[in-house]
Amino acid sequence: MKAPRDAIGKALIQLAENNFPITVIDCDLASSTRADQFAKNYPERFFEMGIAEASSLSFAAGQSFEGLIPFFIDFAIFATGTVWTQLRQSCYANANIKIVGTHPGVDGGFDGASHHALEDIALTRVLPNLTVLSPADADEVYQAFEQAAKINGPVYIRVAREPMPVRDKTIVPRVNDIDAVIDEGNDFAIIFEGASYEQANDGYQKLSALGHKGKLIHLACIKPFNQEKFKSLCQQVNVIITVENHSINGGVGGLIAEQSMQNGILKPLIRIGVCDTFTESGKSSQLKDKYGISGQNICDQFLQVLF
Repeated sequence: MKAPRDAIGKALIQLAENNFPITVIDCDLASSTRADQFAKNYPERFFEMGIAEASSLSFAAGQSFEGLIPFFIDFAIFATGTVWTQLRQSCYANANIKIVGTHPGVDGGFDGASHHALEDIALTRVLPNLTVLSPADADEVYQAFEQAAKINGPVYIRVAREPMPVRDKTIVPRVNDIDAVIDEGNDFAIIFEGASYEQANDGYQKLSALGHKGKLIHLACIKPFNQEKFKSLCQQVNVIITVENHSINGGVGGLIAEQSMQNGILKPLIRIGVCDTFTESGKSSQLKDKYGISGQNICDQFLQVLF
């Protein structure tokens, strides 16, 4: 078990060591986002802006037009919501900025609803020019950061706070956009974004134990969405289940509903996520259970569709 956010500082250092002209912009949260590790190694490239997110993102956009690759790193609620106008204008200008949102969904735990980012996928996938990446474990954070640094344009990377399993990559070494990390049949397809990997995998294992054979699909790149690969994976499945540490409105569930209708994949769709409500303060694992982001709820909802 590793926390994906713990890889952030090391991934940034690796980019700098590989001669990417990156900078890091922080808003008084470097110890929580692990950007402080980069600051210790490259203090001249680290900019502490204080609690001034909107100005910080504008500053990052300015750096990008000077030939740098700025990484603006903040809690997901602030990195997308607080800076919405600046984010939209940066995407309009196709600025070469990289935004990293940590503590997505209910990962903010005891900070409560004000810090729970249940809307960031919806806010980012609607913006033209913006690539949205969703690494599923600590190892994939390195891959996502390198991929983002090579893209000439704005990128949003959603990085989970809580420890989660590191996927065995001997079968599927890297998920580039949407790939089945397990494929044993067509009874169901569980499609998950990175911050819900543990719950999606638990649901898959529970259904497998009951004799149902399906697919576990990681949506590593939420935008742009690979329609052709989605069709090849899901055209023959009986039930599609989306899992996200996010609201079911406008997120992965909404995306898959849109794509299913557009591509004629008319199968029952189960959306697992927070159901149109503000959440409360508490331990993140308990909050996920309370609001239905759990392997048991995946299993229960699937069995209800069957019977």
